[in-house]
Amino acid sequence: MNLYRRNSAPDESARRFNRESVDASDRIEPWIELIGPMRGPRVWNDDCGKWSERPETGDLIAVYDSYGSYRGWAMYHHRSRIRLRVVTRSTERPTDAWWHAKAEASAMRRLDDPCIPEDVCRIINAEGDDFPALMVDRYGDTLVAVAYTSTMIGIFEMIVPTLHKVLGTKHYHLSSDHKTAKAEGDRPIVLTSEDCPTTLRFEEGGIKYEASLADGHKTGFFCDQRDNRRLLGELVANMTKQGKKVEVLDVCSYTGGFGMQAAKAGAAAVHCIDLDEKAIAMGKRNANINQLPKVKFTHADAFSYLRTLGQNDMQYDVVIVDPPKFVPSRREYDEGQGKYHDINKLAFPLVKPGGFFISCSCSGLFSMTELTETLRKAARARKVRIIRESGAGSDHPIRLDFPEGRYLKTVWMKLDD
Repeated sequence: MNLYRRNSAPDESARRFNRESVDASDRIEPWIELIGPMRGPRVWNDDCGKWSERPETGDLIAVYDSYGSYRGWAMYHHRSRIRLRVVTRSTERPTDAWWHAKAEASAMRRLDDPCIPEDVCRIINAEGDDFPALMVDRYGDTLVAVAYTSTMIGIFEMIVPTLHKVLGTKHYHLSSDHKTAKAEGDRPIVLTSEDCPTTLRFEEGGIKYEASLADGHKTGFFCDQRDNRRLLGELVANMTKQGKKVEVLDVCSYTGGFGMQAAKAGAAAVHCIDLDEKAIAMGKRNANINQLPKVKFTHADAFSYLRTLGQNDMQYDVVIVDPPKFVPSRREYDEGQGKYHDINKLAFPLVKPGGFFISCSCSGLFSMTELTETLRKAARARKVRIIRESGAGSDHPIRLDFPEGRYLKTVWMKLDD
């Protein structure tokens, strides 16, 4: 039996032939047959059809589409809405050695890429590195991981010695995502190596940072915005060289990564806004560590505070809007799209004529096209030119068959007089 059939759906005669000719005895055991075609590396509960045997959570199972074509080995979770996560298209069943080889290859991709800093970067980017729902970031000698399904917890524990060996790291901190753990009926967990630090200390772009593993979001810092923070610094430095007194507004600033990069580049004043009190406290500490007194932090809801700034006719040379994930699921798309529209609608008037507006989205289900269309509607009467579109760095690879992996979108705009 040829296990590598074409990916496109066959015509009616071919479809009838495939379904009549497939002999289940020729299939890799254990197997599942989907109700319809394969639509990517994730298989939802409603797409599951016939089983050769019912697997248990954490088991690997061979996946066949409804036309009898083999689609790969997937990891099963009996309570997750994402019932199957494909880990390889190969017919060879993944073994412990296979996982170790994948981990080594993932680490080496970062070490071999001159555009990726060695000390602070993403090492495993979920589906992009064939470790679905697992993210691992490096901060010096510490690996910080987040598992978005319980089936990847054991996988991380197995491969961490390989990552330490290749990267020269010593510690690890693994946590499960609280929301997905609850959805899967699992208890959130935190696993750490002996003597693992509770506060991360690292440097990016000439700025020293501290991040709390207990209070931080995801892995404690947002490595995915590294290249965009650098670009912002270059933009502010160039404006400063032209003799401009640059004032910057950083909305949903978290610990102030964008704002501090702007201050280091010569901004005359930086105002950071965030709703997370712990993030604000850490941002203030980081500003003090780097002796950046021009960076000011305000604890406030972004929507209400932007309205207040608009009512007071405040304007800035550069405005950055980097909100949390407003579209976490397809069911929440309309509500999330409305939030993206509203926050950008409030921010556009705060940009001076001739100033720059940088708007971000970290929602994988919200495409760059949808973001730019939302920005078009939010801009209203302002004349806006897009000068750049960007995303995460090359340490965040994206699978071509998983467009949701392109979650970070950043639109750079210049507003004319």
